[in-house]
Amino acid sequence: MSDSPIRVAVISGGRSGEHQVSRRSASSVLANLDPARYRPEPVLITRTGQWVFGTEAPVSVFEAVDRLRTVDVIFPTLHGPYGEDGTLQSVLELTGVPYVGNGVLASAAGMDKEFTKKLLAAEGVPVADAVVSRSTDLDGVPAEADLHRLGLPVFVKPARAGSSIGVTRVTRWEDLPAALEWARASDPKVLVEAAVPGREIDLAVLEHPDGRLEVGPPLEIKVAGERSFFDFDAKYDDPDTIFEIPARLDDTVTAELADLAVRAFRALGCAGLARIDFFLRDGVTPVLNEINTFPGFTQVSQYPRIWQAAGLNYPALLDVLVANALARRTERSGGREVGVGATTR
Repeated sequence: MSDSPIRVAVISGGRSGEHQVSRRSASSVLANLDPARYRPEPVLITRTGQWVFGTEAPVSVFEAVDRLRTVDVIFPTLHGPYGEDGTLQSVLELTGVPYVGNGVLASAAGMDKEFTKKLLAAEGVPVADAVVSRSTDLDGVPAEADLHRLGLPVFVKPARAGSSIGVTRVTRWEDLPAALEWARASDPKVLVEAAVPGREIDLAVLEHPDGRLEVGPPLEIKVAGERSFFDFDAKYDDPDTIFEIPARLDDTVTAELADLAVRAFRALGCAGLARIDFFLRDGVTPVLNEINTFPGFTQVSQYPRIWQAAGLNYPALLDVLVANALARRTERSGGREVGVGATTR
């Protein structure tokens, strides 16, 4: 790196229901990029798809591509459709500028829960049983045989959305049509998934500039009160939600989770970072729930919390991610090593 500050375009907003969550993530990134090393430049994508550089007038995506070619690295902090699903990444590929995080294929596959499951199952990674319901299906309701196989309760969720938006826990089959309709407000393709009773554990995977993958200490989510699952309010607005780091697990379970997290990261062709969410069935057997190719990135979000617990503070985490993006400009050779919960300095 030269002595000149690295120009970093931090992109936020977007057209998804997670627009405001994205802006929170971007605010944390902008506040923690070391001003001695970086020159951050905020870029907002409005809810209608226009691009705003700083306080300037909005421009189209085509003009934005040219503007982005003037920076050194791009840090996309969008969540959900149009931002975390490969759409934005395809635009960033047109700029030729290195960008933080996952590419087009990993982003698209990670956002679509149907194909995430198919790719992971093909690699032998355990996933929860589920069926897909499309609006074009007869009555829009899965076949009775499939529902009988899943059993109750089930979770009904949009196939391509995040932050638990549109998710319902169904305990009676007569409530299924309303849950499907609620999920389809976010995505016409809906997943009906068998519930996995057990503990909820998140793992953070970080790729270093040399290609080495590191897995942070496991985080356990404990929701408060009468909540039946980790919903949107529990994620962002409930101060009683508990994140325990490290989760109290046997060493063998921690090692198995770390191995599965790395296998999932590689199966989707991820780059830079990912948060891998698991359930521990009956507190013992791992079942992968989903992959977040750009997880929440406020200072209190799970991913930065995990690395803080591992000894890597938020500004240092940003350093690794930017350095990794810059390093990916050239092909790397050699194998990757995996460290679990180690401090990286």
